[in-house]
Amino acid sequence: MEKIKKNMTLKNRKITFSLEAADAGEVYLAGEFNDWNPTGLPMKKSADGKWKKQISLPPGQFEYKFLVDDQWVEDPKNEHTCPNCFGTWNSLIHIAP
Repeated sequence: MEKIKKNMTLKNRKITFSLEAADAGEVYLAGEFNDWNPTGLPMKKSADGKWKKQISLPPGQFEYKFLVDDQWVEDPKNEHTCPNCFGTWNSLIHIAP
């Protein structure tokens, strides 16, 4: 009997993060997925004042925040949060397999 191998490779998914911050001069995305590098993922501002960044993530759960003009900000459109070691909150995103 021949054994059938299943492809158990989990594929990354493209995720778009966005933040409405029309008055911001610069916005970065940081989280567990980039070792909290505060300037590693710069976001682009669109004409309507929204900042966006698309990244590829594997399935799992990740903590993240935005760095808006040198101030850490939670994602106001995401109700899923968890406390961090600084006494504030991080946003959470869950990527399904």
